[in-house]
Amino acid sequence: MDFELRDRQVRLRAFEFLAEQAALHGEVLPWPLLVRGFDFEGQRVPLASQQGIFKPAVFREIPLSIRTAPVAPGEAPPYDDAMEADGLLLYRYRGTDPRHRDNVGLRLAMERQVPLVYLYGVVAGEYLPMWPVYVVNDDPADLCFKVAVDDRKLGAAPPPAGDVAAEARRSYVTRVTVQRLHQEAFRQRVLRAYQERCAICRLHHAELLEAAHILPDGHPRGEPIVPNGLALCTLHYKAFDRHILGVRPDLVVEVRRDILEETDGPMLQHGLQEIAGTAIRAPRPERLRPRADFLEERYEMFRRAG
Repeated sequence: MDFELRDRQVRLRAFEFLAEQAALHGEVLPWPLLVRGFDFEGQRVPLASQQGIFKPAVFREIPLSIRTAPVAPGEAPPYDDAMEADGLLLYRYRGTDPRHRDNVGLRLAMERQVPLVYLYGVVAGEYLPMWPVYVVNDDPADLCFKVAVDDRKLGAAPPPAGDVAAEARRSYVTRVTVQRLHQEAFRQRVLRAYQERCAICRLHHAELLEAAHILPDGHPRGEPIVPNGLALCTLHYKAFDRHILGVRPDLVVEVRRDILEETDGPMLQHGLQEIAGTAIRAPRPERLRPRADFLEERYEMFRRAG
């Protein structure tokens, strides 16, 4: 079989495999599944290894995936290092030698416009894959490549060189994808810190939980870090977001007075009215607990809204 044709077929199968697994497990996939990979004509094809730039044995020259390791709990993710003002992702060289074989492989991917998979670590052992991604720029002075995400339907075949419409599309898709990536990374870190339980009602179903920002996303201090987050079930997430309930700096829940005086059904009674005066259950490690100054400012928003 023609080498380039086989290369393309394996990559397309990798994209199909990721789509299948995302449909089964959600967008965030476990590390063992990525390492195990899939079979292609009797040969196992892993999607990842401990190497950040990974080329399975089935390929001769160009890697299949690039990977960013997850950030340690309680630390701010290095978003400035991951996203350029022009809407592209930055990916650092392997080491400092531009001629290292891994860097050469990514340079070939850029020259031939070969699609790759980008694996972004959201928490330890969990990765959010993006595909197809293309290396679109090489900057030896800063020891990094620039990477663009393309539409999964349109990006199977590279556009002609200098295609302005394709460049604009990739820039837009990359921005949207990175925003979603950051949101999902924040959600996963917060849910893991709260042991995948609602901080208020202790509901233990991750598919029904959200990560609420204490200080909103657009706030000057609304950082996507665990101390600015609360794991809440869908009901309490919406109630917190709409200032129906608030959390005091001492971690006690308050419910808006008109809600307490309202008469409705058991959901209102058990889901909102009875939680008034209870304390949320926060993570034990101090570095993961909600910051008191964040809670105090958000509680004042709740009081003004009421």
